[in-house]
Amino acid sequence: MDAELCIKLIVMKKIHSKVLLAQLQANVRELILQASQLQQTDTATLHIVPAPGKWSVAQVLEHQNIYSRYYLQAIEKKLHFNESTPHPLYTPGWLGNYFTNLMKPTADKRIVKRMQSPKNALPSVQPDAAIMLKEFLQHQHHLLNLLHIAGTVNLEAIRIPTSLSKLIQLKLGDTFRFFIAHEQRHFVQIETTLKAVEQVMNKKDLQVA
Repeated sequence: MDAELCIKLIVMKKIHSKVLLAQLQANVRELILQASQLQQTDTATLHIVPAPGKWSVAQVLEHQNIYSRYYLQAIEKKLHFNESTPHPLYTPGWLGNYFTNLMKPTADKRIVKRMQSPKNALPSVQPDAAIMLKEFLQHQHHLLNLLHIAGTVNLEAIRIPTSLSKLIQLKLGDTFRFFIAHEQRHFVQIETTLKAVEQVMNKKDLQVA
């Protein structure tokens, strides 16, 4: 673990709950905008694997949908049965902070920590890009609704089991933070993938010419 990440883990300041939720909602709206722009891209392009061992855009979207299917259902279930009242301040947990900072891309859209996806989150060989994109957008609107409902509960009182293990649980606020950081991370990957695909296609055009 590098020194910068250690410092981030140690400094876990309280956050105004409403401010946190508002920021997360803004992040999701930005993801919706980015996904909507993908709808303008030729579907065939979204299926191209830029290099051996890499994912196509369609595969990245399916990977994100796998996470959404688990986390959004888990969050909704806990919100449905919870009767806590909102608290004005939120303190991130050290583990939630660790996961979030591990996932979140830098301000200049770089992915610092590379990691391997767990086997239960690997995409299929050739998912349908249009279907994956439509599902992704549906999940984001569902997520916005859950963030709205979360304003009526205590973000620290509710714990969500991670997809890695039910024994590892994060505060609701940290689950939102980690989950959305994961989506932001993969949209940086999508941007990088599209640039790589464009280069591949340009090389093919030059060879034909």
